[in-house]
Amino acid sequence: MSRILVIGAAGLLGSHVVKALGAENCIGASRNSGERVDISDPVSIAALFERVGEVNGIVCTCGAARFKPWDQLTDEDWTFSLANKLMGQVNVVRYGVKAVRPGGAITLTSGLAAQYPSPGSAIITTVNAAVEAFVRAAAAEPSISVRVNAVSPGWVAETLQKMGRDPAGGIPAAEVAQAFVRQLQEGPSGSVAPSARM
Repeated sequence: MSRILVIGAAGLLGSHVVKALGAENCIGASRNSGERVDISDPVSIAALFERVGEVNGIVCTCGAARFKPWDQLTDEDWTFSLANKLMGQVNVVRYGVKAVRPGGAITLTSGLAAQYPSPGSAIITTVNAAVEAFVRAAAAEPSISVRVNAVSPGWVAETLQKMGRDPAGGIPAAEVAQAFVRQLQEGPSGSVAPSARM
């Protein structure tokens, strides 16, 4: 049986990844339920892997970043976002790579803002692009023996609906979850798979 650690399992995408993989195959981790972890805190990440032990793969669907107009961004906005979505995921790989069995993978989350910035997206564009660059760099490291890749979700239909926008412009979370499953199971190391309908 597979043993997959899903970090962010209590969130929209993470919960759909757990459903797609089968709850019996997953160890759910989040800030508020399951195995507790705060990915902005390296000590919390290290403790998670101490508790969980060996796994077949890791999916990380969490990591927050601020979306605000350029002239409203503060030092704290940048510090928070870099510690969460960027360094949080980098540290998932740093601490998690030894926990993944040979042939396994660690799949991270970036986002289409890396390629398609818009007003207010300075931080999100920066961290998403950095996550993608990190995935490519990790794949080039000979001492990393597992695949490291990412999924780049576009707008998720349920998120658009929650924002009061037309969900028809998004992709359902269940479909995005399938992109994570494909990357986890067979995505090449260093690859970033879009989940948006192009």
